[in-house]
Amino acid sequence: MMHAREKSDSAIVAGKPTNKAERSAAEPVEPRAETKGNANQQSTHRTQSRASVTQALERVRKAASKRKKEKFTALFHHISVEHLEAAFFELQENAAAGVDGLTWRAYQADLERNLEDLHGRLHRGAYRPLPSRRVYIPKPDGRQRRLVVAALEDKIVQRAAMAILNAIYEGDFLGFSYGFRPGRGAHDAMDALGVGIESRKVDFILDADIRSFFDTVDQDWLIRFVEHRVGDRRIVRLIRKWLKAGVLEDGIVNVSDKGTGQGAVISPLLANIYLHYGLDQWAEGWRRHEATSDMIIVRYADDCAPRRREEEALM
Repeated sequence: MMHAREKSDSAIVAGKPTNKAERSAAEPVEPRAETKGNANQQSTHRTQSRASVTQALERVRKAASKRKKEKFTALFHHISVEHLEAAFFELQENAAAGVDGLTWRAYQADLERNLEDLHGRLHRGAYRPLPSRRVYIPKPDGRQRRLVVAALEDKIVQRAAMAILNAIYEGDFLGFSYGFRPGRGAHDAMDALGVGIESRKVDFILDADIRSFFDTVDQDWLIRFVEHRVGDRRIVRLIRKWLKAGVLEDGIVNVSDKGTGQGAVISPLLANIYLHYGLDQWAEGWRRHEATSDMIIVRYADDCAPRRREEEALM
């Protein structure tokens, strides 16, 4: 859909933030039914563990900021028991269970042993993600959105890996990318769009939405894009495992060479990586070197608005 305004030879490239940003805030946690001293000790241990994880991620972030063109070949060791624990407590306690039916509360009942076991399987190569469970939620237009629900341990590992990858890519992503990023959301995208419209003379606004984006992402290209910055083969293998784990629907597991399940913890970041290399960098280069007039871009996930004029088209 395109809206024209008879003003000057400039344009707005905008986005429509229809999806909700991924919640990443840690949920409040009730202590186990033990003594007050033990509860306080656990709380202190958890605070120290999170501080250790935060410091490790900050080191990755600083290195990524200084070395923009280099690949990171040693990342997997950051997936420690402490990091898995921090990832666990960032998940929503009441989130839907995956194909194994395992809930957050059930896993927490023996958390230390469960995380030690998960960590051991990860580092000896025995971790195998389960297929995700297909669910459908209604859209405002009457259609249904296809989502997936991953098993709990897959959510934990994906959350931990996402934190590591975010430490690298947040310094790489461009300023007009708003969806599923820390400290950014739909309101920020709308504010940027509003400022652009109010402060610039606008000829055209072109609104674009990539149809079935999460279902049609080319997995081979996605891995290639990830490998621009990630040289740790174990991290890349993890991502491949998640992409190939399949989706369970009507009793049948379907595995595809396309898509990254919408609803999976890691998928929004993978989508941003794909669009960073497949759209954002190209659009930024076009704006800097080809555009003959002003252009503003706002992208929220797979919703964007490339500039269009009568004599030239960006998309």
